[in-house]
Amino acid sequence: MDDCSGFSRNAGHHFHPAGPSSNDSRFQRPAPRPFTAQERATTTLLFGGLTLKHEQLLKAALESLGYRCEHLPTPDLAALQTGKEYSNNGQCNPTYFTVGNLVKYLQQLQESGLSRERIIDEYVFLTAGSCGPCRFGMYEAEYHNALQNAGFGGFRVLLFQQTEGYDREGREAGLQTDFDFYLSIIHSVLLGDLLNEMGYQIRPYEVTKGATDRALERCAEILYRAIGRHHAALVTNRWTDLLESLPLLGPIVNTSRKLNRFLSSPHIIGGLEQCREILSRIEVDRTRVKPLVQITGEFWAQLTEGDGNFNMLRFLEREGAEVRINPVSTWLLYVFWDIKAGYRERFGLKGNRNPLRHLYRMAIITLGERLFLRAYSRFSEALGGSIKEPVPLNDLKRLGHHYYHSRITGGEGHLEVAKSIHAVINHDCHMVLSLKPFGCMPSTQSDGVMAAVVSDYPEMIFLPIETAGEGEINAHSRVQMALGEAYRKAQVEFEQVLQSTDLTISEIEEYLRRHPEANRAIFSPPRGSRWAGSAANFIASISRRMKKGT
Repeated sequence: MDDCSGFSRNAGHHFHPAGPSSNDSRFQRPAPRPFTAQERATTTLLFGGLTLKHEQLLKAALESLGYRCEHLPTPDLAALQTGKEYSNNGQCNPTYFTVGNLVKYLQQLQESGLSRERIIDEYVFLTAGSCGPCRFGMYEAEYHNALQNAGFGGFRVLLFQQTEGYDREGREAGLQTDFDFYLSIIHSVLLGDLLNEMGYQIRPYEVTKGATDRALERCAEILYRAIGRHHAALVTNRWTDLLESLPLLGPIVNTSRKLNRFLSSPHIIGGLEQCREILSRIEVDRTRVKPLVQITGEFWAQLTEGDGNFNMLRFLEREGAEVRINPVSTWLLYVFWDIKAGYRERFGLKGNRNPLRHLYRMAIITLGERLFLRAYSRFSEALGGSIKEPVPLNDLKRLGHHYYHSRITGGEGHLEVAKSIHAVINHDCHMVLSLKPFGCMPSTQSDGVMAAVVSDYPEMIFLPIETAGEGEINAHSRVQMALGEAYRKAQVEFEQVLQSTDLTISEIEEYLRRHPEANRAIFSPPRGSRWAGSAANFIASISRRMKKGT
């Protein structure tokens, strides 16, 4: 059973929906001490929960906005045990890992010589919040509970959705979630997605082990500096200052200037072009036949890079697979899509009957969505153009709604089902691996639905894996068995393509020796390809070049 309470019996806080009374023992959400603008210079923002590349670039973005910040290390099994020690029973895997990771980091600060009082005063934790239908909606309460139990009572936890509450007492909020803040977050997410996807595309085929990771480290450093220069490049002059001082025109001018800077991003484009040059020097061998595994499942479990999902992504690569992850950008686009769907449903209800207001809201969200996709496309092109754009959300709704109602929220909603179907019918993978925490309610619902999906798409190799801190050997064993079938599927596909070219593998290898530039790391499979494997697509592409005599 899900334990969604997430509240500490020892915290001593109570909730009074109708007003508190002296004898009332009901729970009241704790009111944290606000983080004010005067504290920015002396207070460090802690954050975590994404991939290492995302967090490195998010750190650069926050620093360029004037914040002191650090990202937490990747959660490990020690963080899991710490989370279980200080949290309530019955929490889900991501709760224990993320809560324990924060407590463990604070304990290490204390061991280094900082007092608890200084830690509470000089550090705050920044995270995303949700009302969630599952335990994700209780993360904040569980953070406060675990911190209290670990001796860090009063440590501040800031939620994205509650930033308007930081200024309750008339003081300027320390975390300014303004237009610049969100544009910076978007930049970090986009760039992190692109670096991660390039890594998963290249690493399985690298000739020199470790070359891809070393190159990606250099790329992250380049983009770290580029983000800083990007924010420093926003200069003003007396004309823009004058226009922005006008009551009605000022906000429009200011917003337009920032949007133009976001869309042009010359420093970031230049950094990505440097990264493309670095990555293209990696020597690869794309004639290796590898099954392509599409990762789906619960957001945190499919994204984390450590013990939280049994180190599954690197395990797959060691077992000879190519991994395709879902970018965080897909989740942000899902947020856009979900907001618009909510507006459509509420239009016509009491308080939502103004058609002009409805059209304005829809136009603003649609504009944000289009600008996001434009930036994604430009950044991808600057990095070599081998990364596909996120699948349109309306396409995913069309594919998944029949199986999983698209307005059931929680976790990834219908996306887990829809992305699996899309990957199979568009020949994007040989196997779908769904990673989710033990007892995750939304993913459990998706697993039930996937029984019908697999029945309708018998060519799909689908394997759900529940992660819990234990059971790694069993999980890896199950994945190995499914990978065997996926490898046979990839091998048959490769042989069919090779046969259709009327060439032998020896002839292709001889051509590649004479044209080493064909073994470039950045490779784009032909559009509309009906082959999933990178080796099959590469052979088909080389065959066309050989027949053209190029």
